[in-house]
Amino acid sequence: MDMSLPWTMPEWPGYLLLAFAAATFIVAGIVKGTLGVGLPLVAVPMLSFVLPPLTAISLLVVPVLASNLWQAVRAVEPRRALGRFKGLSAALFISTIVSVRLALSLPTELLNLLVAGSVVCAVVLMVYRPDSAIPPQREGKLGVAVGLLAGAMGGVSSMTGPFIITYLMALRLPREAFIGGISIIYLFGMIPLYASLALYGRLGLSEMVCSAIALLPMALGMSIGRRLRGLLSEGAFRNVLLGFLSTLALLLIGKGV
Repeated sequence: MDMSLPWTMPEWPGYLLLAFAAATFIVAGIVKGTLGVGLPLVAVPMLSFVLPPLTAISLLVVPVLASNLWQAVRAVEPRRALGRFKGLSAALFISTIVSVRLALSLPTELLNLLVAGSVVCAVVLMVYRPDSAIPPQREGKLGVAVGLLAGAMGGVSSMTGPFIITYLMALRLPREAFIGGISIIYLFGMIPLYASLALYGRLGLSEMVCSAIALLPMALGMSIGRRLRGLLSEGAFRNVLLGFLSTLALLLIGKGV
């Protein structure tokens, strides 16, 4: 019986691909459960080993939108967060639409290199911790620049987070304001990303079904990750994650060249 899927790579039978995808979402769920972020950061480069990058991005549609919608609804003063970050969100929205259109015209090998570059950029930004706070008078213009950069990265890899997280950390936001703000901002990157992929025929019924199924292994991974919080310090886990992501980036670069 042929178990291949419409977007399966020729050398990977369908059942093996599904097993690898399940393992990927478990690993990504562990990272998100431990750190609270990092689902696309881990899942996209791993899935890009066996799938076209844009297909890998499409498979995250249900877990990413569901988690961020849930956090945005529970956010403290969502209207205030939306008003504060309207410039960033608008720039992110526009930049994402433009970069997705450009990504659709690029060959798979180059997209793999761009995904690898996004992972390297994410690792650098995770290591960098801003010491000084952003003054209020610079927040608006800097937010627009961050939105443009995050959208450009998100359109080719779905990784809008690194630039936005670094920016919000420099604003010295309280924990609840940080979570609510980043969830609302993420939606302005993820909704145009997935809508564009659907419009251009890269996100269809098979991807949506598999993405919905991916909620199960992701939930298992998040459960494991929450338990790891008490066993492993955030700093130690972050170091492991940085090493893991650096290895993924090198492998993707080797695959693309």
